[in-house]
Amino acid sequence: MSGHNQKQRLGTSESETFDPAIQNTPDLPAIDYSAAGQQAPVLLNTPYDYLPAADVVVITWAEAEWAAMQHVFVDGGSAMPYSDRDESSWSGWQTYDRDMPSGAPSDWTYWGKYLLVQIQGKTVLLFKSNTHLDWPGEQYLEDLIYKFVDYVKPSLILSIGTAGGANPQDHIGTVRAVSAGTLDTGSGTWPTYSNTWSAGWIAFSNLLFPIPTTQTDLQSLCDQLNQFYGYNPPYTLDQLNPTNLNMGDPSPAIDNQTGGSTSLLTTSTFVVGTTSGNYQQYAVIEMDDAVIGKVCEENNVAFGFIRNVSDPVQNAALPSDVQGNWGSCIYDAYGLYTSYNGALAAWAILAGQSVSS
Repeated sequence: MSGHNQKQRLGTSESETFDPAIQNTPDLPAIDYSAAGQQAPVLLNTPYDYLPAADVVVITWAEAEWAAMQHVFVDGGSAMPYSDRDESSWSGWQTYDRDMPSGAPSDWTYWGKYLLVQIQGKTVLLFKSNTHLDWPGEQYLEDLIYKFVDYVKPSLILSIGTAGGANPQDHIGTVRAVSAGTLDTGSGTWPTYSNTWSAGWIAFSNLLFPIPTTQTDLQSLCDQLNQFYGYNPPYTLDQLNPTNLNMGDPSPAIDNQTGGSTSLLTTSTFVVGTTSGNYQQYAVIEMDDAVIGKVCEENNVAFGFIRNVSDPVQNAALPSDVQGNWGSCIYDAYGLYTSYNGALAAWAILAGQSVSS
């Protein structure tokens, strides 16, 4: 995920008026948890105004990711329409705004939203974060994770959500799970935070939802991009879609790389993985997780990151602004669908580990 895309997801991009549209927008399906030998997560009473104790924290970041979390962990019994990707509130979620630090940006007024559920006997605190590495800043994100450690006292913290591709072979919708994060500090140091947590999950491939990309929609997105930004000569779809990476696989790839040395890359600035393989040593590129790893490593709390490729690597021959604009376009169109499979993988991990514990 590029810095441009993260700004778009936080609603601060210069291109926020670009609203790309696709025609093939099926509902997220109702989830038959019994097809995986499980019961649906159980909604618990969520207390107001404080973070309750829980076995696990699952944190996500943007609205499309939140919608997917809501669907998988809270309300999977019915289908979810594509339009819900833009929802900014969900029933039952509480706002966490206690102990806001002095000196913070005046327009940052709460840490995030939270909800309690139960999965196979384990209490899970779902958290939609309003606190990011790039805004309001690293110290505030660290403070939030310290609050989880001190108040929630989880045995595991999982971050889930969208990411930019790093591997030139990863198609849109690929899900990668890792237990390490490398932080680009911007000052020439790249510390890696890791732990030995290893994910095990129940069989859930029959519940995955193929990303509903079509050649017609991708061509339309290409045309919309050229028209909105006034590119002349216009870019072709072949230029924007190298080796057809923006076409989803018939069955989304799920890659469990936890328990090993594979790390994702966390940045706070504009960074794009390209077809040159410039960041192919990393699982994905995103903008928060290594900070979680840093605090968890300091406090001996297990952590893992389950990230879905919402915008694959970009054509290395294109200008950086075009790479970022196309990545944001693809994310805006398909982020709900890619996030669904990532959230489903996180649920399968928790269900599987609950069964085996």
